[in-house]
Amino acid sequence: MAHALGQNEKTLTETGALRVSGRIGSVDPRVRILAAISFGIVVVGLSSLMTLSVALGLSMGLLFLSRLPLRPTLKRMAMMDSFIIFMLLLLPFTVPGDPIFTLWGATASWQGLWRGVEIALTANAVILALMTLVGTMEPVTLGHALHKLRMPETLVHLLMFTIRYIEVLREEYLRLRAAMKVRGFRPGTNWHTYRSFGYLVGMMLVRAIERSERILQAMKCRGFSGRIHLLQDFALTVVDRRFAVLFGGAVLLLICLEIAWR
Repeated sequence: MAHALGQNEKTLTETGALRVSGRIGSVDPRVRILAAISFGIVVVGLSSLMTLSVALGLSMGLLFLSRLPLRPTLKRMAMMDSFIIFMLLLLPFTVPGDPIFTLWGATASWQGLWRGVEIALTANAVILALMTLVGTMEPVTLGHALHKLRMPETLVHLLMFTIRYIEVLREEYLRLRAAMKVRGFRPGTNWHTYRSFGYLVGMMLVRAIERSERILQAMKCRGFSGRIHLLQDFALTVVDRRFAVLFGGAVLLLICLEIAWR
């Protein structure tokens, strides 16, 4: 079993991604994807604040098991929570119900406040679970795992090529923007700015098409036939089955708590 876990960790890091040293990193990627999907579906269907708090606690437990750096992870969560805070400020004034206070003629309701808290707990629980279960995978490993889960090959190819070349397109965009600045372009609210950005988008599309044609020709020269060939197959271990049973029990517990506290 230890040999199998070592092979699994090697697969997760063989393209140079950050090694996941926690227990989550030793679980089969297919199991982690299915766990994230089931957890997200169940949590989105919850409405009890107590149950959602338990779901958030479960996500925090996954964060602890994954051994992700706490501060960078919380910073990424804070970027999403900035939108949720804005929603929390507006929902009490837009949902009718029992009044809390009145501000400039607008009445805030308890029902709107609880609805905002419910959405905040749901979003944080789901996003944190996705970050720990799926976000810790290498892009190549994620694509291979989706392929093994019988996802359409076209979608898997699009995912893997997008991950591979999104940074290349970003660098191309930065070069074009730098060229525009060198030529004295300064954005404003006028037709020249709109036309310039239209040319920029058009040039990005042209560059992307030309690059895709070169990549396709290079792949065909290397024998690409439209199928993904895996260097190493996935195999379920005792650790994977144990994690699936425990996580499935935790999801069933959330459902039972939702029924009991509704």
